[in-house]
Amino acid sequence: MSKDRVRVVVTGLGATTPVGGDVASSWSALLEGRSGIKTLTEDWVDTVPVKFAGPAAVDPSTVIPRPEARRLDRAEQFALIAAREAWKDAGSPEVDSDRLGVVVGSGIGGITTILSAYDTFREKGWQRLSPFTVPMLMPNGPAGWIGLEFGATAGVHATVSACATGAEAIGYAIDMIRSGRADVVIAGGTEAAIHPLNIASFAAMRAMSTRNDEPERASRPFDKNRDGFVLGEGAGILVLESYEHAKARGARIYAEAAGVGYSADAHHIAQPEPTGEGIKKATRRMLADSGLSGEDIKHVNAHATSTPAGDVVETIAIAETIGPHPLVTSTKSLTGHLLGGAGGIETVFTVKALHERVVPATANVDDLDDGIKVDIVYGEPRELPQGRIAAVNNSFGFGGHNVAVAFVTL
Repeated sequence: MSKDRVRVVVTGLGATTPVGGDVASSWSALLEGRSGIKTLTEDWVDTVPVKFAGPAAVDPSTVIPRPEARRLDRAEQFALIAAREAWKDAGSPEVDSDRLGVVVGSGIGGITTILSAYDTFREKGWQRLSPFTVPMLMPNGPAGWIGLEFGATAGVHATVSACATGAEAIGYAIDMIRSGRADVVIAGGTEAAIHPLNIASFAAMRAMSTRNDEPERASRPFDKNRDGFVLGEGAGILVLESYEHAKARGARIYAEAAGVGYSADAHHIAQPEPTGEGIKKATRRMLADSGLSGEDIKHVNAHATSTPAGDVVETIAIAETIGPHPLVTSTKSLTGHLLGGAGGIETVFTVKALHERVVPATANVDDLDDGIKVDIVYGEPRELPQGRIAAVNNSFGFGGHNVAVAFVTL
């Protein structure tokens, strides 16, 4: 890492998740081991084979005024709620609009808007469509609304890389600040995809857990009896800032965003590369970009979705690139998998773990898989050591996208 490169820090955190309506309540739930997964009660639930998910703990309609909410897709609502919290948490920084950017993505975008709007069109005609239909369904809609809210003119961007989306957005934001395009960037991911078509489609791939009789125990990363992921919804947003800008205004700093690594598997549209080579490449590139050694990294928030194929391969890749020593957890065991929002909320959790020096336990690990090669945190949370340490968030997506983002205590 170049000594004269612009340093990037985290000054604000925001989230709305299946376990809490903000960062504080979500973090408390993780430390207490409280699951956000529950049986669905929608009238369509009997039409799909998977009857549970992780809906947002606080419905956005109770937070956003109704006239505003009617113009927004649910994914956009989540993104705005989390962005507003993150901005306030950062101290509502005064920044020239030309020095403020946004990078917020969604893996699927306004899918519920698309489907409901088509039903309206088919049943009632085009005249009954909302004039906001297109802005609501656009994948860049969440980023666009946040840019409008905070007056960001340095650039508003939307990454789309399936379940790596949120982490890739954060990596792009780091690069925006390093390159001098912005002093402050609002970044993260959002998703609102709990819909029968999405559940049925993932079920058709045999990607989802079918533990309908015990939904809270369905997401079980690293366990021998894991049988697929659990769908969740929500958003996680960070305020990233150049160190000099944050220092000049006396901002509270959570951690330094030290580096990011990307790769692509070029193997299969949905299945992970079986040797973990793509994960290893992303991890090695993250280490090189951040100037960290494997020994510096004490914690990894793993992508670990609770699928039979992915979890063990990821731990092998971690062990071979970072080492077997980091405390590894999967917060998806309690929140479910937020798809494009996963990298956002899990980066928030990674930064919180560093700042609070504690790693939440992975839930539902009854029988640890024999192939696991790292130190999995389960049963109870574990403390992180004092001193200057680093943590990593891993995010991988359909299409073969791999992203690893590193953070360091100051």
